[in-house]
Formats: sequence, structure tokens, C-alpha cells
Amino acid sequence: MTRRQKAESLAAVAFLAPNVAGFLVFTLLPVLGAFVLAFTNWDLFRPPRWVGLFNFVSLLGWHYDEYAGRTVMNDPFFWKYVYNTLFLMMAIPIGIAGSLICALLMNQKLRGITAFRTIYFLPTVCSGVAILILWKWLYNNDIGLFNTLIRQFGDWIGVPLRGPNWLGSTEWAKPSLMLMGLWTGLGGFNMILYLAALQGVPREQYEAAAMDGASAWQTFWAVTWPGISPTTFFILIMSVIGGFQGGFMTANVMTQGGPAGSTTTIEYYIYNVAFTRFLMGYASAIAWVLFIVILAITLLTWRFGGRKVTYV
Repeated sequence: MTRRQKAESLAAVAFLAPNVAGFLVFTLLPVLGAFVLAFTNWDLFRPPRWVGLFNFVSLLGWHYDEYAGRTVMNDPFFWKYVYNTLFLMMAIPIGIAGSLICALLMNQKLRGITAFRTIYFLPTVCSGVAILILWKWLYNNDIGLFNTLIRQFGDWIGVPLRGPNWLGSTEWAKPSLMLMGLWTGLGGFNMILYLAALQGVPREQYEAAAMDGASAWQTFWAVTWPGISPTTFFILIMSVIGGFQGGFMTANVMTQGGPAGSTTTIEYYIYNVAFTRFLMGYASAIAWVLFIVILAITLLTWRFGGRKVTYV
């Protein structure tokens, strides 16, 4: 190795060192610590006590309840919150489709299109807590904008109408959060990714489709959709990962996980177990189970969904 090469190597190490140190201190060590804690019983006030697989059995196992006369889950709340998380994730396909439609609209060469792109992206750069507080007011049962408009519409047609208890009923709480999430995410980063992907589709393919007399839908299905399939695949994987890891801030600000735990997600459950019940070992076990589930679903998506991706 020449003197110049040694100097370049030292410079590279110097540039990489801060990121590597940050990753080791703030990511790798906490992850490894959580893995060890998952096999202990630790309440923050006394030293951790090794319990082996007890936390995982308590989380995923079953037992026979003599009082109920049937086999029941050791932790039914965990499975309820898994259901809540999966239910909220049902908005992901709608969100992806909405982002693509927004990107198609924002990709038009119109006067003032940059201003429209900025307006649509504005909720993404705003404070998340501020947006949640705003939507909490919109959903307010008595003074919220939605129910006020419903009551006024009822007065206008002469029929007494009353809006639903958006965040206060178990039937409406999850759909309300899904609606809010769609509004926030339609013009967000997914739309930006789709915009970049749309502008990367070769113009020659559109010209060839036009010469063949293809309709707008045929052009989209034969040219645009395959061209943006790598971006769709990336957005799908990241959305699934984000769906499993999401819900904490929304539940903490808007509903506190209620009513009756109907908006508590796995992430918010981990927070409650760790920092309100002080069961650090059990919370770590939940986190590792969540990690394994996300890893398995991501690998399956990569294995089977990758076949549909077209690289141009």
C-alpha cells in the first residue's frame, strides 16, 4: 500500500468512525441488551433475575382455565393488540393507491404544479403531535368540526342528525385513526417516491404505446405500472414494517389506547408494559417477537413479491 493509499484509508476511517460509533452505542448495544433482558425479570428497582423462556411462554403460550372450563391464552391482551395492529394495517393498500394517484396528478405539466406538490407534502413536514391534536378536535363528539357539520346538515334538511362518537366508541375508533392516517400519508414520502419513479420511466415507451394506439389505461398498465414496480415493492415493504411498528404517538396523544384497548397497538403495548408496569424483561420479549414477525413477513414479501418487479 502506497503512502497516498494509506492516507486515503485513514481519511475513510475517520469519516466512518462517528457513524459506526453511533450505531454501536445507540443501536447495536441496546438491541443486544434487549435480547438479554428478554430472558430476565427486571422492574428497574431490583437487579435483573434470569427466568429463561418464561417471558416468551407467558406471551405466546396457552393454559387451561378451570374457572372458564377451556383453554385460554396466557396473555389475551397481546393477541388483541396484534389484531388491532393488523386491522389498522388494512389501510396500507388504500394509502399506497392514493399516493400513486396523487403522484400521477402531481406529475402533470400544469401551471403552479410546484405549489400543489408543496401543499400536498405539507402535512408530512408539520409536527406530528400538532396534527394529532388538530384531528382530536375534529373528532370531538360535542364541539368537533365533523359532528358540527353533521348536525347543521340535519337542521338544514329538517332531520335531527348526530355524528358518531369517533374516538369514544370501539366501533369507530380504529376507522377514525385509519382515515386520519390516510389523510396524512397520501401526499407524503410515498408520493415523492412515486413522483421520482414516474419521471424515470423512459419516454420512448410512452411514444411507442401512443404509436400503437394504446388507451390511457393500457398505457398505464403496460408501461407505467411495470416501470414503477420497484418503487411499489419498496413502499410496500416499508409500509408493512412501519405498520407493525406504528401507533404509539397516535394512541398516546389521541386515545390513550382506548376505548377498551381498541386502539392499542403492539408498539403502544410494549411502552405500557415497560414504562407503566415496569416489566422490562417482558417488554423486551414482546419487542423480539415483533422483530421476528416483521423479519419473517419481510422475507416472504421479498421472496414472492420480488417476482412481480420489473426493472427497466
